[in-house]
Amino acid sequence: MKFDTLIIGGGLAGLVCGIALAKKGQRCVIVSSGQSALHFSSGSFDLLNTLPDGSQVSCPDRAWSALAAQAPTHPYVKLGKETFVRLASQVQPFLQKSGVLVQGSGLCNQYRITPMGTLKSTWLTLDDFPVCRMPDRLPWKKVAIFNMAGFLDFYTQFIVDEFRKIGTESSVHLFHFAGLECLRKNPSEMRSTNIARMFEKKENLEKLVLTIRQESGDAEVVLLPAIVGLVAKDGLEMLRCQVEKPLYLLPTLPPSVPGIRTQQILRKCFQDAGGVYMLGDTVKGVEKEGNRIARVYSCNHGDIPFVASNVVLATGSYFSQGLIATPDRVYEPVADLDVVYETGRDCWYDLNLFARQHYQDFGVKTDAGFRGIYQGNVLENLYVAGALLEGFNPIREGSGAGVSILSALYVAEQILSEKL
Repeated sequence: MKFDTLIIGGGLAGLVCGIALAKKGQRCVIVSSGQSALHFSSGSFDLLNTLPDGSQVSCPDRAWSALAAQAPTHPYVKLGKETFVRLASQVQPFLQKSGVLVQGSGLCNQYRITPMGTLKSTWLTLDDFPVCRMPDRLPWKKVAIFNMAGFLDFYTQFIVDEFRKIGTESSVHLFHFAGLECLRKNPSEMRSTNIARMFEKKENLEKLVLTIRQESGDAEVVLLPAIVGLVAKDGLEMLRCQVEKPLYLLPTLPPSVPGIRTQQILRKCFQDAGGVYMLGDTVKGVEKEGNRIARVYSCNHGDIPFVASNVVLATGSYFSQGLIATPDRVYEPVADLDVVYETGRDCWYDLNLFARQHYQDFGVKTDAGFRGIYQGNVLENLYVAGALLEGFNPIREGSGAGVSILSALYVAEQILSEKL
């Protein structure tokens, strides 16, 4: 099987890179083993919320020099400031053209509502969700929060308490009707994705509209957990049109309905551009010839290899087994690339759960062009993008989505430039 570019990993980095390449005429294939971190998404994309020393960031472009001083191997630092700013400015229109509608302001952060009701810095947010410019104030004085009775992945009381602290009063309204009764038979079925499937039925949406109109009272805005719009946004648009009040979604605990829909939209965009998406397959190894990847083998295709001019490794971090930790080392399982990590397992973590966890900084070593390194030598046609890169701490910094998207776009540029 021959392709121009083989992308290993079907998460945010892999899909963005694939779309960028396929739209320029490359014959691309994505091999994906299954779920990605998008299935746990909050509905927002972070660029850089915090510097490694803990300093808060309001405009990531202005913080680049400080980031370079504190984390010289950070993916953003490898890009260089000019490229970082240029690529970051391209992300919103790129997502919009791909079908993922987001709101945000250039390179300045804004604030989103977390599942616990607090306000957290972010960069771009799906347009289904509310955002605000102030870290301690919502744009409303009174809101109505609706939740399905028995849905335990949405903590209304926490949200009410946090809203009250910043001057917004909330009324809570639980709803349930016969069309949703099947979900109550098994508590494990009361998940956001299963509820969202029930709201694909028009009759259930109509009953929800009636409930909201009857009970929202004098609230300025209606807030609903992200339990609609799994397959398409038609249901949410219907709610917004018929409720006759501003209506927004709030994130729930995983699984994430908007995250899954985002992945589906990006996958469709990739396939519409001519890309081949192979779901449910796992790459088990590669063959090298000199400093190049010659063949790639997967579980489903046995001894029939993938052959591509370029390979992009976008397999994620520990969560998706893009990196694997044993008691004495951290390794990359596909091509056995060089991984930067500290020796001595006691240096990997802090017993304080909320402290910086150093294992999150570990990652695959690359050159300035994000090409992977094997035993000290650069592999000429193997690029690395996303969460398995070295030098950054996505949770501590709030930079995971930004690194995935920007590194993917940059890798696509590198591959396309070889054709010129």
